[in-house]
Amino acid sequence: MAKVLSLAVLLVLWALIAWLAQSPLLPSPMSVGEMIVAETRSGELPFQMACTLARVVAAFAIAFTLGVAGGYVMGRSKLIDRYADPWLVVLLNLPALVIIIFAYIWIGLNETAAIVAVALNKLPNVIVVTREGARSLDPALDEMAQAFRFTWQSKLRNVVLPQLAPYLAAVSRSGLSIIWKIVLVVELLGRPNGVGFVLGSSFSLFDMTRILSYAISFVALMLAIETFLVQPLERRTNRWRRNAA
Repeated sequence: MAKVLSLAVLLVLWALIAWLAQSPLLPSPMSVGEMIVAETRSGELPFQMACTLARVVAAFAIAFTLGVAGGYVMGRSKLIDRYADPWLVVLLNLPALVIIIFAYIWIGLNETAAIVAVALNKLPNVIVVTREGARSLDPALDEMAQAFRFTWQSKLRNVVLPQLAPYLAAVSRSGLSIIWKIVLVVELLGRPNGVGFVLGSSFSLFDMTRILSYAISFVALMLAIETFLVQPLERRTNRWRRNAA
């Protein structure tokens, strides 16, 4: 109820300021809503959002898979961690824009470069969080797995993943919020479709109504994914810790 009330207050303030300003640079909520409806009916808004969402999913899947594997290995092997850590520090401190430009120059202005650039920007964060989770694994559970002669598949499923689950849930939640922002920059710089491309085109025309309609629509989509997918998954993965306590 509090969230609904807060959003209602925001809309009222927005409408009031837009009415007082009477400027095309600040359209009213009604104008933006009408634009969203029109773009949805024409199919343009769903198409552009689907393009962006596909890139978000692809980049997240790559960064998550490689990052979890790399972070686990670094967390369990001091030797590998010692040699790989400098590369990790470089990736952590390399600006996202630089990685995007490098990807477009070296790979080309294509879909592969866009997804690789986004995945590389998120990869080091996944590695860092997973490495910390791997370092905190309970040695007693490892000994138990060895005593009962678990296969590596059984050990992974019943010992490792349950302990890593809270870390993986946290990195998933933060990862989505970072990736979709980077995807918009990637689209703005070198893709012929997607929400970022539309925002760039609208900016060149100073079309604030279209900019706000696409921005609000995509933020709403990300909030829906966060509320109905990521947060329930995070609560479920943390349940075993509460039960253990």
